[in-house]
Amino acid sequence: MKLVILAGGLGTRFSEETITKPKPMITILNKPIIWFIMKHYSYYGIKDFIICGGYKINYMKKYFQSDSLTHKSIYINKRKVGWNFFYQKEKWNINLINTGLKTMTGGRINKIKELLKTENIFCLTYGDGISDVNINKLIKFHKRNKTEATILAVKPPPRFGSLEIRGNKVINFSEKNINLESYINGGFFVLSNKILKLVKKSSDIFEQTPLKTLANNKQLSSFIHKGLWMAMDTLRDKINIEKYMKNKNKSKIWL
Repeated sequence: MKLVILAGGLGTRFSEETITKPKPMITILNKPIIWFIMKHYSYYGIKDFIICGGYKINYMKKYFQSDSLTHKSIYINKRKVGWNFFYQKEKWNINLINTGLKTMTGGRINKIKELLKTENIFCLTYGDGISDVNINKLIKFHKRNKTEATILAVKPPPRFGSLEIRGNKVINFSEKNINLESYINGGFFVLSNKILKLVKKSSDIFEQTPLKTLANNKQLSSFIHKGLWMAMDTLRDKINIEKYMKNKNKSKIWL
C-alpha cells in the first residue's frame, strides 16, 4: 500500500522557518517532521511513499538524495515529474513529485493519478502533523465500512482559556477550554481510488468539494481517535512536539 504525503504548500503561518525551507522539512530533534510521519507508517508496514512537493522542492530533494542508496528521475507520459529514492536502512521507496508551487491539495492528488492507478486503496496525510493512531486499525475500519473515504476525527487542541460569564462578571475561568464537542479533520485518510474522479484540476481543494461530495453521498467514514494528535502550525506547536519526542514514554512507533 502507498502513502501520499501532501507537502507542497507555502507554510505561510510558520514563516520564521519556511522562508528557507518547506514546512515538512522543519526539524524536530534534528530530523524533519516528514521523517517522523514516514517512520509512523513504516512501523505498520507501509514503506512506499509518494510525496507531493512544490514550494522549495529542491531543498527536499537534496535531503533525500543525500541519504539514499539510489536515486533516479521519474517520468509520466515522457515528462519528468520528480525523483525516486531508496533508503536501504528503512527499506523506504520514496517518490518525490513536483506538483507545482500554487497547486491546491486536490490538484496535487490529481497530478499523481498515474502513480495510484493500480492501488485499490491508499493512505493520505499532510506533511506537518503527528499522531499515534494505529494505522492498521484505521485501514481495517475503512475496509469494514466499505466507503470511498475514511477520515481521522480528532478533538481540536484546547488553545485558549474559557470564560463563564454572568452579567458582566466572570464567574469561572478555565486556563484551557477542554469541553469542546466538535471534531476536526485529523489529516490521516484512507481512500479508495474512486476518489480520484473528484479531483480534476490544479485549483481543486480536497477539503472542500471532494470531501463534501463524499459526505453528501454517505461515502465518508470517520475514525474517532482520542490519543495523541499534534499539528505543527506555529513555533509553539514545534516546541510542544519536540517536548513529546524527548519524552521517554513516547510511542514506540518512533523508536
